Amino acid sequence: MPESATAPPLAWSRTFPASPEQVRAARRSLARMLDGHPAADDAALCLSELATNAATHSRSRDGGHFTVRAQLSAGCIRVEVRDQGGRWTPPAPAGDQHGRGLLIVASLARDWGITGDSHSGRTVWFEIDGQPRR
Repeated sequence: MPESATAPPLAWSRTFPASPEQVRAARRSLARMLDGHPAADDAALCLSELATNAATHSRSRDGGHFTVRAQLSAGCIRVEVRDQGGRWTPPAPAGDQHGRGLLIVASLARDWGITGDSHSGRTVWFEIDGQPRR
């Protein structure tokens, strides 16, 4: 293989029941995929925030599910959490003790966003550079 060729991205996807215990399972699954990666802890923290939101603030919480998709490619970790939609509340203002999960994601990720809607389901995603932000 030529030196300029890069390895194909490593990808993983799994659907979890939307319960608080499954947030831990999602985080552990991502940690196994990223074992030894320098930004694994930042990615796991961001995933934990998004999965918690899906399990507690979306329609998924009423016996539904959320799906995590992760991809590791040269220099980037991309993680998506898809829920079953429902009402969305913007991040809390600074100083508020709750609703800071998306602020954490924004501070650790190089980029993040939300697609979908309250009816068809929502995907919140983030991308983290290959090295942790410190």
